[in-house]
Amino acid sequence: MLLQISPIATMRHFSSLITHQDAETLIGSGIPCPPTAITGETRGNMSFSAADWIDSANESATSEAEAASLGNFTSQIFRHLTRVDQHRLAKMYLAALLATPGKKSIRRLADTVSASPATAQSMRQFVNLSPWDWNPVLRELTTWAERHGSVPAWTIGRALLPKRGEQTVGVHRYFDPVSGRTLNCQVGLGLFLRVGTTHVPVEWRLLLPQPWADNRQLRQRARIPDTEYYRPLWAHALSLVDALAERTAPAPLVADMRDDPHVRPLIRALAQRGHHLVIAVPQHLEILPGERGLSDSPPLSARAYLSSGTTRDVITRGVDAGRRVRIVCAPARLPDATGLPVDPTYQLFAECGPDNRPGSVWITTFPERSLAQATSLRALADETASTVSLMERSVGLLDFEGRSFPGWHHHMTLASAAYAYHRLGRHAAAPGLQALA
Repeated sequence: MLLQISPIATMRHFSSLITHQDAETLIGSGIPCPPTAITGETRGNMSFSAADWIDSANESATSEAEAASLGNFTSQIFRHLTRVDQHRLAKMYLAALLATPGKKSIRRLADTVSASPATAQSMRQFVNLSPWDWNPVLRELTTWAERHGSVPAWTIGRALLPKRGEQTVGVHRYFDPVSGRTLNCQVGLGLFLRVGTTHVPVEWRLLLPQPWADNRQLRQRARIPDTEYYRPLWAHALSLVDALAERTAPAPLVADMRDDPHVRPLIRALAQRGHHLVIAVPQHLEILPGERGLSDSPPLSARAYLSSGTTRDVITRGVDAGRRVRIVCAPARLPDATGLPVDPTYQLFAECGPDNRPGSVWITTFPERSLAQATSLRALADETASTVSLMERSVGLLDFEGRSFPGWHHHMTLASAAYAYHRLGRHAAAPGLQALA
């Protein structure tokens, strides 16, 4: 076994042995020397090899600092893992996700971090077969992310993982309202913390269509727990919020639910739990006037009702401060199953475009006097969609190769951790020897 000596330690050792005069002599002969032995006058006379040595030392120090930083991060969020090999594979997997360009297949990830032909199989088993619990990891990730800044909002984003065939857990034909295409894919719903300008994914749900939920053979093959069953989109969203509310202080929820005609139970449940919300709703969602004296009025579509609303200008604040926006708004209530109004009163609003025509319809629990804040928060839905796209490109969100339910959650958890570290953790790594360059 070869003894590996840190280049930083070697550099410090030689720095203590030579003088500045020795350094000039070494440079004159073309031999690289330690940067701590180099004066400003000497630096100007450096040969290329000496300057290149310092660049190499800088790079080495930065790499060591980044490796230590990633190691500390991995140790924290995977602290519940009891096996040494699981800790090692978690760190290796995150490092590979951060370093591998292009498609993040298991084979390419393994080749990035190891020359051993057995590494790919070990990583594959860690994701698909190893029985580690992803929930403690996501709880630790939440705590870690919150230490990097205040959280003014939670947001919900959707990830579509296209698949060939029908063997992967949860895969089904799904109409994507954004692209206008029907995809054969898995559908994941994620909850994100807004930290600074970053959206950090800290909770995921996999949508199981009815055939997957009801077929015992499919469930056994994909190792779907008995606690998992078919839930509509709004119920998954509520489950995400409830899970996060158990481990951190609540924040306003921002979600784009325009394609869910059954979103009313989500709105009502969040309001009952005391959550502020800013949610995009279908334009045909049935709405009742907010004024109590008009409770006998028949329901109207959200779009039709908003057409008679009040137009006003607001100055955004908070996450989108200082922007003047024209909105149309109106107080509204939601009918129950009998068509009768159900408290509380919400605000319905839409941002007007350059032609003064209202865009998507949003509903919020913020009062009328706080619509500037609700309008600011609305923009976070687009940011979250951009975050999902960025995760697809940067940490292999779409590159899940397994077929099981636990494997999917392991993959999404590892991709979430890698993205969080990429956005918030790397800046904490020590700059190494940058000042010497």
